[in-house]
Amino acid sequence: MKTLPFLLIDAFTTEALGGNPCAVVLDADDLSPEMMQRIAREFNQSETAFVRRSATADVAARYFTPVEEIPLAGHPTISVFTALMHTGRLPLAQATLQLELLHGPVRIDITPPSIATANLPLVRMTQRQPVFGTVHDPAVVLPFFGLTPDDLLPNAPVQTVSTGTPQLMLLLRDHAALRRARMADAAGYQAYREQSDFFSPHLFCLGGATAAGHTFARHFGVPPDTSEDPVTGSATGGMSAYLWHHGYLPEPVFVAEQGHWMGRPGAVEVRITGPREAIESVQIGGTGVVVAEGTFRV
Repeated sequence: MKTLPFLLIDAFTTEALGGNPCAVVLDADDLSPEMMQRIAREFNQSETAFVRRSATADVAARYFTPVEEIPLAGHPTISVFTALMHTGRLPLAQATLQLELLHGPVRIDITPPSIATANLPLVRMTQRQPVFGTVHDPAVVLPFFGLTPDDLLPNAPVQTVSTGTPQLMLLLRDHAALRRARMADAAGYQAYREQSDFFSPHLFCLGGATAAGHTFARHFGVPPDTSEDPVTGSATGGMSAYLWHHGYLPEPVFVAEQGHWMGRPGAVEVRITGPREAIESVQIGGTGVVVAEGTFRV
């Protein structure tokens, strides 16, 4: 029997029991992908992160939902570096690091704790250059979520966008439409997803849940994955690229909010670099709070 240390981190929040929870398993070098998947199913979080040594970067990690491995995710990344700093494996200092993920390294920037971040270190992740994929038929897609094309912001395309993990982007007209959204036709959605080019759907509107936010979002899944994700970093990256590229953002720096209607409010700091027609990078940032530590026996 092998014993591995783990932490439970709430990401994109400054308070425990907010944001998005993530299990972080340390010293996971000897775990097979099959065992990592089984452990992720046991934790049953939207994602579980497995931290490993890297021959090419400062640290490596792999991310699993309860059902499958995903190449890139935001809230596990915030959680991984929060865990490393909390356990003393990484100093609480200004740093630029490389994180090796399934499809190669990404840049991580650490800002030490300050009053502005509730005395928590701020972790920023530079995601991959945006890829704009399929434009979908709203009449086909919107009924999966109990909505109609009239619930979209007028002329907003329904499009797959990826900054590392491809997500289906749906810009709704207002908060009322977003609140009505639900997974109304899971079977139809799953059949459509299996023959399409996206991992999961991200529904959002302009205007935050609070005065500090500029956008508000919901992110759905199908069991045994979590039915709704409180705060999604990878999808926020894709959403940000979508909004900047299509002209819906006046400025390339903003705050994306999510999770408030689930009782797990979260905020993501976003910075976009490059012109609308040729985005160079999308950076998402946030803080994490350690809520539990323990050992996992396999």
